[in-house]
Amino acid sequence: MTILNTSQVPDAPRVDVPGEEPARREPARRRAPRRTANRILLYVVLSLVALLIVLPLLWIVLTSFKTDDDAIRNPFSVFPDPWSIDAYVTLASGQQPIFRWFLNSLLAATLQTAIILVTASGAAYALARLEFWGKRIVFGAIIATLLVPPVIFLIPNYLIVQNLGWLDTIWAISIPGAASAFGVFFLRQFFIGLPVEIEEAARIDGAGDLRIFLQIVIPLARPALATLAVLSFLANWNDFLWPVYVLLSPENLTLQPGLAQLQGAYSTHFAIVMAGAVIASIPVLILFSIAQRHIVDSVASSGVKG
Repeated sequence: MTILNTSQVPDAPRVDVPGEEPARREPARRRAPRRTANRILLYVVLSLVALLIVLPLLWIVLTSFKTDDDAIRNPFSVFPDPWSIDAYVTLASGQQPIFRWFLNSLLAATLQTAIILVTASGAAYALARLEFWGKRIVFGAIIATLLVPPVIFLIPNYLIVQNLGWLDTIWAISIPGAASAFGVFFLRQFFIGLPVEIEEAARIDGAGDLRIFLQIVIPLARPALATLAVLSFLANWNDFLWPVYVLLSPENLTLQPGLAQLQGAYSTHFAIVMAGAVIASIPVLILFSIAQRHIVDSVASSGVKG
């Protein structure tokens, strides 16, 4: 006599009664309101964060359209009363060479960014792929410089620039910061994450290291290069201390120390200062909007290795 084990008997298929929802759908229906609530909460938090980021920029733009009296009497008012473009007219009149400062900053930041991309990419690829004696020592020395406060290099860099005769020139604010230890570290980590099989296949086809670097590695590293370009441009564009020391003529100043001269010792024209800040933020916003896709790609690919 065979004893039937009921645990081995498959359950009979459930027949849904018309008008009655299947039982297995009930948990999903209970989770739906929870997911909707979490999504709404996420959107609210992100909206508040975006508002906190946009508010200072919006306040700067609105203040630039105020008169001096309105900016002093109602510093926290939302809209100007009355609306005025006197601040922009004053800047355009040439009383202060703000457009010369703008061009100086643009040229210095662009030149330094281009040099950083060339030098950092070459050094990073050598440290990531090539084998030579002292490789780890060189990389460790580069990383060690990141731990030193930048102000420590102020006097040595000044003496070097002075001996080279670069004071009060564009080279003084472009060349000293072009050796980017962070750029070497950043690109080296990106190059290590690239599949080495692609380079080995090109080497089998007869390509040399230089050709592999220029035609294979550099195109694959566009997101990382775009991210480094934006960071390098912003670092030079927002630099205030170093141009104050090495730029002596008022017309040779960059935008950041030049805007500081718009503030008087006993009075400050807030509308003019904010108008200058609006002009200073335009290239940064344009650069980020152009490189935004590459920056997102760089962040997305940073967690993918091999």
